[in-house]
Amino acid sequence: MGSFVLDRLRARSPVMRVVSLPRGRRRLHVMPINAGCETREGGRYAWDGMKRGRKPFALLQHTISGAGWLRHGGARHRLQAGDAFLVTVPHDHRYWVEEGGRWEFFWIAVNGQEALRIARAVVAENGPVLRLGEASVEKLAASCLRIVEGDDDAPGAASAIAYEALMALVDGVERAGAPATGRQGALGRAVERFRLRGGGRTSVAELAAVAGMTRAHFSRRFAERMGASPARFMREERLARAAGALLDDPGATIKRIAAAAGFADANHFAKAFRKAYGESPSERRRRAFPDGG
Repeated sequence: MGSFVLDRLRARSPVMRVVSLPRGRRRLHVMPINAGCETREGGRYAWDGMKRGRKPFALLQHTISGAGWLRHGGARHRLQAGDAFLVTVPHDHRYWVEEGGRWEFFWIAVNGQEALRIARAVVAENGPVLRLGEASVEKLAASCLRIVEGDDDAPGAASAIAYEALMALVDGVERAGAPATGRQGALGRAVERFRLRGGGRTSVAELAAVAGMTRAHFSRRFAERMGASPARFMREERLARAAGALLDDPGATIKRIAAAAGFADANHFAKAFRKAYGESPSERRRRAFPDGG
């Protein structure tokens, strides 16, 4: 199979499109932020996952040629042609081009509660570096090209493209033979247990037991793979779930949302929310629904 779509995308390089969507009353759970294709050289390209703002998003970046580096948690990875990486922001990672190096790639950045859930699940099972088949790369390149060339900013249409890209990623990982057992699979089982409880209160010890590890070993391996401690990961997941609920269910009280997300009380939830997002839950809701919903 030829890389016809990827070749079309490369012919547009360098290209990037930032997707600006009208603010709506209902937040969609998968939305594109930006996408593009370019070549970067060493000394002029480096990103720190902890210094890209507070608004969470996921980034998939596929290497076309050349090479780049990714530090994710405690591990360093050299990415070469055919390698892709998947990360979420904010997160303890960094990627860059070495001095004198050259890195050609295309990328898709997405946000939304479901986008983050899928991205984190893929990383938990497979790690941040992925090797996808040619057919999957073509589908991802097609999604990138549709975003780059798109002239329709309708939220539903944009969301559909982003969701198709995520599903192409999930299918590509499955076809590549995602590990079902071992340390990555064990971490994935622990994350799934947490999510099956709807993000409610779950202890690190319980997740370690699901993974079949001691608490200390589980915490160390989890931080290396996910770039955050289990406690921090669960707190961020609960906050993301609650942030979505604030907008998806305007009639729900903040106390009820806090309880559903596993917070001891509304006051504790409000403090954690402000620290994470720079505003209170009430302010977030008023900003989204200025007329009261």
